[in-house]
Amino acid sequence: MQPDFEQMMRSMAKAQEQLMKVQNELAQATVEGQAGGGAVRVVCNGEFQFKSLKIKPEAVDMSDLTMLEDLVLTALNDAAMKAKEMGQTKMQSSMAGIPLPPGMSL
Repeated sequence: MQPDFEQMMRSMAKAQEQLMKVQNELAQATVEGQAGGGAVRVVCNGEFQFKSLKIKPEAVDMSDLTMLEDLVLTALNDAAMKAKEMGQTKMQSSMAGIPLPPGMSL
C-alpha cells in the first residue's frame, strides 16, 4: 500500500503550524531559576533569553566573590533546565495527535 502523500503533506503543514505556535508561546513564557534559597534569582524565557538577574545584598560578600559566582551559575543553570523542560513539555503536548510520517518523531 502506498503512502497517502496528500494526507502526509496536510499533517506536515499542521505540524509546522503547531510548531510556530509553540515557538511564539515559548518566547512569551518565562521561568525562574534560583540559588542560595532565593538569594540569587534569574528569569529566562523559553528561547533561553535571560530577562533579569536579582541578587539580594546578603549574597554579596566582597571577601568571597567565588561564592557569588557559583550562586549566579547555579541560578542560570536552574533557569536553563526549567526552560528546556518547559519547551519539551509544550512541544510534546502540542504535537499530540498529529500523525507524522514513519521514521519521524519529536
